[in-house]
Amino acid sequence: MSSSRLGLSLAACLLNVSEARRKYVVENIAKAALLQENGQKYPKVSVLNIFSDQDYNRSVITIAASVDTLGHSVLAACLEAFQSIDMAVQEGIHPCLGAVDLIPIYPLSGVGVEECGAVARSIAENLVQHIPGCSVFLFGEADLPEKRSLVQRRKQLGWFTRRDFNTLNPDLGAVPARRCGLTGVGASPYVMNCNVTIDSRDLAAGREIAAAIRGSSANGLKGVQAMAFPHDGNIEIACNVESFEDQSATETSKDCRYVAYSVLGDHFAYMSPHYIEAQIKKLASDQGIGTIGRALVGFTPQECKNCAEYALKENIGEFWKMRGGVFM
Repeated sequence: MSSSRLGLSLAACLLNVSEARRKYVVENIAKAALLQENGQKYPKVSVLNIFSDQDYNRSVITIAASVDTLGHSVLAACLEAFQSIDMAVQEGIHPCLGAVDLIPIYPLSGVGVEECGAVARSIAENLVQHIPGCSVFLFGEADLPEKRSLVQRRKQLGWFTRRDFNTLNPDLGAVPARRCGLTGVGASPYVMNCNVTIDSRDLAAGREIAAAIRGSSANGLKGVQAMAFPHDGNIEIACNVESFEDQSATETSKDCRYVAYSVLGDHFAYMSPHYIEAQIKKLASDQGIGTIGRALVGFTPQECKNCAEYALKENIGEFWKMRGGVFM
């Protein structure tokens, strides 16, 4: 049953929190997304997936809901996260600035990215009202009128090399409190996260591969951003995979290099996780290095939409338990 037949306009939040080593904390954050203020469960909200990485000390919680409900659900999850995570003592390999590090809102079906931007701005305003010391920067459709990308904002704020919070300049809220840090809130077309591990401890080699596949490189992969991190005794190439407008969804869907997706008549394409893995494998092989495996952090956009429709139709709030979650 499609979301249109369900009568829903669906959106998702891939909530990034700076905690993975305390599983109960992450699950409490996920469960908070399902509950209204009166303690009753939201009828049209589901936590589809939890991806936690202990080396990174970072979790991505995929929350899907009707667009009218998503903001309330995400806010409840954030309130729980800010109570449980203290950035003053947080440690992890992955760059981060906030206890709740990132709140991206993505359209799944029946809703446009502009409406998701309005939801994101509402979340940001509520956060700084309800959480003492919470500070927010905006990106994408929530960052009006500039609509600066997440990459632009992160570079401006020094996200890649965490620094003294007193020097950060938020868009909303006061100077970030040490406990809360700085939270990014925004909206855009769906962004996939795909990680590939190479069988090496050579961080320089990993960084060379990451640089080669970035969309900004001469022969890079369109829409792909990549970083290399030490991970579980090897090096992981962590990729954000952004969409680009697809001139021909039919042609793209037949090309193994791409994943196609459509929302409200807008057609988007993404580099396929399989193709990204193949390119990393080739670049690693050129250096005499093998690859160990690939992990998709959550879903492709079509998978996310399909799971959301099923979970909401069947009223399954803790859908992630059916999938088993991914705790590494």
